[in-house]
Amino acid sequence: MNRTQLVQLFGRPFFDGLTRVAARFRVYGRDRIPLNGPVVLCFNHFSWADPWVMGSQVPRTLYYVAKQEAHATPFIGPLIRAFGTISVRRGESDREAVRLMREIVHRGDALGMFPEGTRQKHEPGPVMPGAAMIAVQEGAPVVCGAIHGSQFWKPGNFHPISVAFGEPMDVTAHPKNSKGYRAAALDIQYELRRLWEFLVLTHEQGRPRVAIPPR
Repeated sequence: MNRTQLVQLFGRPFFDGLTRVAARFRVYGRDRIPLNGPVVLCFNHFSWADPWVMGSQVPRTLYYVAKQEAHATPFIGPLIRAFGTISVRRGESDREAVRLMREIVHRGDALGMFPEGTRQKHEPGPVMPGAAMIAVQEGAPVVCGAIHGSQFWKPGNFHPISVAFGEPMDVTAHPKNSKGYRAAALDIQYELRRLWEFLVLTHEQGRPRVAIPPR
């Protein structure tokens, strides 16, 4: 067991407990995440809290991708690197980051990405083709995880947050070119939107403890 696996093994229960206290957290469809084998997990993004919330619910070692600016901060940088997060330069070609992402998936691990590329204000936004490209090139399934409520959450307000995971998606039918990656990104965008709308409805219905996300 390497350092990242050890850090996540002990860190995941801590953040899970913290989330459940601070955000009255609910999760739906967690059993849909493959417990082994290559997978690209794609999440929508509202808040700085999202990586910790989502990571606490993935029942295996998860290697995140985060913007280079986050890695440069004095406290957050060392912390996220300890959790196995790799850096990427936004808005430009970063071949080394792509190589590392492909390597993670190729060796059979789980890659976690926020494919919108930046935080959204109120609802999921357009998905960039980066995550789709990795999945198509490596022949890996994509599991989407939508989050709702974190756009309203702030420390101390205890606003409820919920997460819903979709079924593994096969995007390998898309060709390995820019057109294929954009088409696969649209599939991911549609799935994230569908799962997020399910969460909006569950919040309106009082967030039942048991609910099945759309298949």
